[in-house]
Parts: sequence; structure tokens; C-alpha cells
Amino acid sequence: MIEIGKVQTLVVTKESQFGVYLNEKPGMEDHSVLLPKGQVREGTKLGDSYEVFIYRDSKDRIIATINRPKLTIGQFALLKVTSVSNIGAFVDWGLEKELFLPYKQQIRKVEEGEEYLFGLYVDKSDRLCATMDIHYLLETNPPYVQGDWVEGRVYTISESMGVFVAVDDKYMALIPPKEVYETYSIGQVIKARVALVKEDGKIDLSVRQQVNVQMDDDAVKVLDAVIRNGGVLYLHDKSNAEDIKEQLSMSKSSFKRAIGRLFKNEKITICDDCIKIK
Repeated sequence: MIEIGKVQTLVVTKESQFGVYLNEKPGMEDHSVLLPKGQVREGTKLGDSYEVFIYRDSKDRIIATINRPKLTIGQFALLKVTSVSNIGAFVDWGLEKELFLPYKQQIRKVEEGEEYLFGLYVDKSDRLCATMDIHYLLETNPPYVQGDWVEGRVYTISESMGVFVAVDDKYMALIPPKEVYETYSIGQVIKARVALVKEDGKIDLSVRQQVNVQMDDDAVKVLDAVIRNGGVLYLHDKSNAEDIKEQLSMSKSSFKRAIGRLFKNEKITICDDCIKIK
């Protein structure tokens, strides 16, 4: 079956002045799809195979191309918006005909010239369209265990729920709000540690090391901040968690562990309103 939105290997079943027609097997002509003349190899004959992408051209006809789009059904990619209207937008996906992004498929307002993560789907009219709702494209039950370090791409940011990440551009993952210590952007590639694998196969991530390892890194980070600030840092163990996060990009508990280690190692003095280098 010839499927729109996918790369398939098809064979030449008929020649034409406009190109060649392709189908799954030799002799099959019904519902064959045209490969335009400009993309046909010299010397092509009946039965020859082509690996092609199936989509609709500017006249809404199903057609084949040897060119590769930047995404196919089941994938997502970082693509640039080329124009915006009140019914949707158009996206450059690597083919001559740009990809339409319906207004209802925008989870946030898009701007011309900016890049966003998009998935590809077939709408009710059997046309290929872009969507920003890529959550449904991702899988659960990854081959990872707690403690593994993985690479993923940020695809949604929620103040209440956290930062959603597509691990290996395939698996659903989340950095919970309590683990978000810096500003992320859509499409950003990050490295993170698997903090928890849930019963439903989804995973929670942390960008920080396990506590015993992270404590050393945090201590160095705090000490560097004290030194850069002239030997005094106006944070202490009773400081507001938001102030600590803003200045050091770490949680209050991590900060307290770090200054505890620095104090134990006689690197700092802890005062009522600050910490000072010794």
C-alpha cells in the first residue's frame, strides 16, 4: 500500500511523457503514483526501483519525490516558519511545497523566521500537515535504568509541570519543576540523568549528578561565586530558595549541603546574613 508521508521503495510500472509511475510490484498500475520526469534516472526501465517520499503537490495530487523532507510520519524536527496567517502558518520542511501548520495545531504563537519543533500528521482531508503537539509521537518504556545519562531535546516547557524532553528524539521524559534550575528553550539538546523510571514507562530526568557526587560540584560552584563576589556572598542557610536558585541555579537543599561541606573543610565562614571565604 502506498502511504502518504512515508519513504517507500517502489518499482516503475509505467512510463509517461511526464515521468514514470511507481507502485509496490511490477504490473500493478491502479493507484500508481507519478515520479516527475526531472527526477527520473537516465536509462530507467520498467521494474526498476526507487526509494521515494510520498506527499501531495501544489495541485493536491499524490506524487513521489526522490528528495527527502526533514521529517516523515512518526518523526519530529526543528523547522523554520516561513509565513504566518490567521488560519495557520507555513513551514520549510525541505521540499518545494511548504508544509502547512493549522492554527489549531499551534500550542503557542509562532513567529515568521523562528524555529520550532514540529511533527507530521495526515489530516481528515488526507493532506500532510505540521503539528506542534508532538507528545503523541513519543514512546514510553525506554531501555534505560535509573542512573543512566541520556541525551534529549526539549519540546515543551510548562511552569507547573516542568520541562518535557524527547530522549533520543524517541522517548517521553520530564524534568520536574523541582529539578529545573536554569532557563531552557524549545529545541535545546541537553544531557540528563535518569532519576526515576515510573510504572507507566515514563521517565523523570535530572540534569544534576547523584547527591554524593553533586555535592562536590556544588561546593566548587559556591566557592567560585564567593570568590567572584569579593570574598562575600549574601546568601546563607536561611535564604529564600528562589534567591538561591536565581544566583546559583541550585536548590536550597543542595546549597546547604555545599556550604556545609565548605565549612567542614574550613573554606568558608557562615554568618547570619552571608558566607565569607576564610
